[in-house]
Amino acid sequence: MYYYQALAKTLEQRREPLHLLMVHADVHRVLGYVQAKQFGDLTEYLAALVGQLKDGGADFGAIAAVTPHVCVGELVPRSPLPLIDLLKVAHEAISGKRIALFGTRFTIETDLFGALRGENTIRPQPTEVDQIHEAYVRTALRGEGAEEERQTLTSLAHSLMQREGLDAIVFAGTDLALLFNQSNTTFPFIDCAQLHIDAIMNRLSP
Repeated sequence: MYYYQALAKTLEQRREPLHLLMVHADVHRVLGYVQAKQFGDLTEYLAALVGQLKDGGADFGAIAAVTPHVCVGELVPRSPLPLIDLLKVAHEAISGKRIALFGTRFTIETDLFGALRGENTIRPQPTEVDQIHEAYVRTALRGEGAEEERQTLTSLAHSLMQREGLDAIVFAGTDLALLFNQSNTTFPFIDCAQLHIDAIMNRLSP
């Protein structure tokens, strides 16, 4: 929904129609593959979904979620359509900034699957990673934001910013849009999903 709403709003402002095909992945199945590190199975599952988009007439594809990009290196050569790679987009935009990631445990502990690995990416302490992961998964499975999760993550963000001298917190999960927006976020942040959406819009530009 986050991607759809952003794309629709931008194209409406351009007075251009939105030609969009969507196929919905099962979040439980995707998280199950990731947690079990069954990346081959995840690649096959996503490639089949992209195949449905190609059958519907799509010219290119994008995975509208961060965590499934764990297998994007294997998926890109297997994909029936050209894909806009969120990891590549994030690396280009965030490189050189001192940041910490908010998202699932696997996303944090792998530095966005290696895309942001380096001395400027600061990992939270293990107990903080637990808190971030649990708040994120509760939000994702609920499908809506809750004030308790927003306050928990806001408090953690301020602690990390002060302790580690960060430039920003990177939102490495689309479901964080259910908790945070420009009006209620009291710390500097970079939204990976918005970077991805901007890249999609650039692809759509004449």
